[in-house]
Amino acid sequence: MRGINTQTLWKIMQLLDSDQVESALADAFEALIADISADLGAIWLKNSSTSRINSIVSIGKNNISGFSIENKQGIVGEACEAKEPIFVSDISKDERFPGGKDEITGIEIKNVYFMPMIYRKETVGCVEIINLNRDELSEEDIALIHSFAGIITLFINENGYSYVADTKKKVVMSLRDITKDYPSGMEITHVLKGVDLDIYENELLVILGESGCGKTTLLNIIGGMDSPTNGEITLDGKDFSHPTEKELVNFRRNYIGFIFQSYNLMPNLTALENVKFISEICENPVDPAEAIDMVGLSSRANNYPSMMSGGQQQRVSIARALVKNPRIILADEPTAALDFSTGQEVLALIEEVISKRHTAVVMVTHNVEIAKMANRVIRVRDGKISSIRVNMWPLHASDLAW
Repeated sequence: MRGINTQTLWKIMQLLDSDQVESALADAFEALIADISADLGAIWLKNSSTSRINSIVSIGKNNISGFSIENKQGIVGEACEAKEPIFVSDISKDERFPGGKDEITGIEIKNVYFMPMIYRKETVGCVEIINLNRDELSEEDIALIHSFAGIITLFINENGYSYVADTKKKVVMSLRDITKDYPSGMEITHVLKGVDLDIYENELLVILGESGCGKTTLLNIIGGMDSPTNGEITLDGKDFSHPTEKELVNFRRNYIGFIFQSYNLMPNLTALENVKFISEICENPVDPAEAIDMVGLSSRANNYPSMMSGGQQQRVSIARALVKNPRIILADEPTAALDFSTGQEVLALIEEVISKRHTAVVMVTHNVEIAKMANRVIRVRDGKISSIRVNMWPLHASDLAW
């Protein structure tokens, strides 16, 4: 039985002798992961401005940085709250890991170790070590993880480093503690169970989740097509928790654009007339012809839906959303009925809309590949947001493949 590898500890301390805090943490963590032969690892830090924990550094073939969870959520939150390490030696036997997958990242794993980072009796974060196939960690491995957690905790605090939410982004809509209940016979079905979410200007936010998890209900509440049972909603900083019916109608007409899987075009109107019809109910619309031109369909402006392909019809649907000049566009499975090439073209158009018009696009999809082009990805599970992932390097639509 070997002792703690002092050479590795010395190397870790040398790597931490740097002014580049994030790079130093990543290099030191990589040295640890290599020494204990683990498959993956993440360093989680508490956000200094919110009640969330964020994975700031990820080592291994699966990128698990950029995830964000509530302080007490999942086993990461459990370890931080208890201020005690947690080792799950066999994920398949633990009910907290349905299907043998980590609930936050969705990765299939064998075992996982969580070591909280404690400074002056307060938890500042957590070190997570993941093995995909290896049976267990040795006592020496665990001792080294404990030493590493202590060293980087001191390093982080000595350098005054903390994870702070990006306050430069303009919040278009904010939802806090949103619940939604529906009567079901003599019982009440709790569909949403306390959702917190901010939607930022000029971003693509993708919502993932299994059928029945509550993501469609969440989309409906964002779009003003349904009202929450409880909770607070703000629009551009103004309270919108209890709108009148008139305010809701005005909101749907002027604030939100909709893109549907089934296009929802009026068959007896041309492409231009479909867009013009929507423009006539808005306060500050874009010129319909300009909206048609934005989606590259000027030559098809006088065609009826039956004369257009599925991709062209979806482009008309996007033009109808754009003509409103909306703050948020909601897209419900916009590529589900399209082939790969056409779907990719539609996603490229959505990408262009975000970059040129500073619109927020909230997209529900079952296609996890599309999530790679998102600025943020949220997973909804059992009526709650199980994780929020910030995508540091979103792909372009042209780089996607499925």
